[in-house]
Amino acid sequence: MTTTAMTSDVTLSDAAAKRIAQIVGADAGKQALRVSVEGGGCSGFSYKFDLVEDQQDDDVVIAKGDAKVLVDSMSLVYMAGSEIDFVDNLLGQSFQIKNPNAVASCGCGTSFAI
Repeated sequence: MTTTAMTSDVTLSDAAAKRIAQIVGADAGKQALRVSVEGGGCSGFSYKFDLVEDQQDDDVVIAKGDAKVLVDSMSLVYMAGSEIDFVDNLLGQSFQIKNPNAVASCGCGTSFAI
């Protein structure tokens, strides 16, 4: 079943949408950025980012402009209400998840606890 950001409550910032469109557009064959949550990391869970060609049956599609993000239904449980952002500052460039469900995170920016 495919749904949209309106039902998933996960959103993309303008900066993230622009960067995802650039990355996917530069990699022939890749259709979307997959964001998933995995067990592990220094705070208990960690985010994983992958460029993918195909959408899975349980993926939720979050689209903004030319950007397309896929989140599997299991990861969506941990990401509800989150915003996917892209930050470019003196420390470097990275995607960041602003997750209101996270009660702790670590310095790496990809690990969190609920």
